[in-house]
Amino acid sequence: MKSSIANPLKWKFHWQILAALFIAAICGAGLNGVAAVEGSFADGFLATCGFLGDLFMNALKMIVVPLIVSSIISGIMSLGSDRNFGRMGLKILGYYSLTGLVAICVGLLAVNIIRPGVVDLETAEKIIGQSEVSNTFKAKFEGRSSGEIVGVFKRMLPPNIFKAATDNGQLLGLITFCLFFGYFIGKLPARQREFQKDLWESVQGVMMRVTDLIIRFAPIGVFGLVTPVIARTGFDVFQPLVWFLVTVVLSLGFHLFITLGLLLKFVGKIKPFTHFKTMAPVLLTAFSTSSSASTLPVTLETVEKDAGVSNRTASFTLPLGATVNMDGTALYECVVVIFIAQFYGVVHGFEIGFAQQFTVVLLALLTSIGVAGIPSASLVAITVILGVVGLPLEAVGLVWVTDRVLDMCRTAVNVYSDTCGAVIIGRSEGETGIYPETV
Repeated sequence: MKSSIANPLKWKFHWQILAALFIAAICGAGLNGVAAVEGSFADGFLATCGFLGDLFMNALKMIVVPLIVSSIISGIMSLGSDRNFGRMGLKILGYYSLTGLVAICVGLLAVNIIRPGVVDLETAEKIIGQSEVSNTFKAKFEGRSSGEIVGVFKRMLPPNIFKAATDNGQLLGLITFCLFFGYFIGKLPARQREFQKDLWESVQGVMMRVTDLIIRFAPIGVFGLVTPVIARTGFDVFQPLVWFLVTVVLSLGFHLFITLGLLLKFVGKIKPFTHFKTMAPVLLTAFSTSSSASTLPVTLETVEKDAGVSNRTASFTLPLGATVNMDGTALYECVVVIFIAQFYGVVHGFEIGFAQQFTVVLLALLTSIGVAGIPSASLVAITVILGVVGLPLEAVGLVWVTDRVLDMCRTAVNVYSDTCGAVIIGRSEGETGIYPETV
């Protein structure tokens, strides 16, 4: 007879994350105020939690370079690998770049208006727990001015991309190199081009599997990261996160309904509500799985059969979009980094200026291309941006509590943007079977 006790390993991923948060909350609350005794059980337990959290963070940082390199090269290479799709490739690239940039700007505007990370000094110090390294942290920002914008462009073309990639996480030059590399693969003779295509798609497939494996340990990483925070601060840590969650959700909603709605109406000549209603199964699947890749079969079927997009257009735009079109992710990355910077600004007395925010916008747009369509992979990109602007990589733990629900929301926006791109580009290609009624 089978046991009636459910196997936790069979739980859906979001239930595992929620369970980890719940257990972390209980353990952290129980140890709050008693963990300061050196050598005690509480001290050793929290040290173990910190070790598990560090392992998870190290694993995320370990896959940054190969994941971004393989994803960007594969995505850019696909745009130019078939000369018959040259015109469509330019349209797709233009659409993805435009919507991604607008999404980031929406998030940047919202986080600067709402300012969810601006709290009282005592709360910020408790949450960050970094007051003892304030001088070190301040030194990273001393002397920064508008001249940093010039430095951004210099870092795009480093003399040694490998040294830059391993030097404090300066991946901007590596990303630029990958963009060029992927583009010029499309200019090679057919045999060499196919070899490169197979090679990089294989590498990307392997890295997606490795990333997926690491993300499977996220519940343990969440427990290790959150428990010490609650033990140190109590539940004060969650109060500012309410406004952070509101900021992200409002920004994502604005981009989905207003930005993409206007593009559908005025560029695609399609009724936004009609498309939204047709894509309901896609949105629900993306929301529940938090994975653009897992949603792709449903997306392809719905866009072709219900929206009327040709297989030629859908099969070219949607798989590519699931890899490189990450509007919601780019928006989220921007908000997270500015939110964390606001916290550190309260403690260390600096304001993240225009130069640093310009860097965040640029990196959010570029790194979102290299984020695989699997749950929580944006955490990899966030650590890249944090390292570039000089914020501690461990600070990403501040947003773990809300990451799962926001991952579901931003994945839905990512996939919906893919579908909008497919119908808009299909219309621009003269396809008449896409939503016979026009605006």
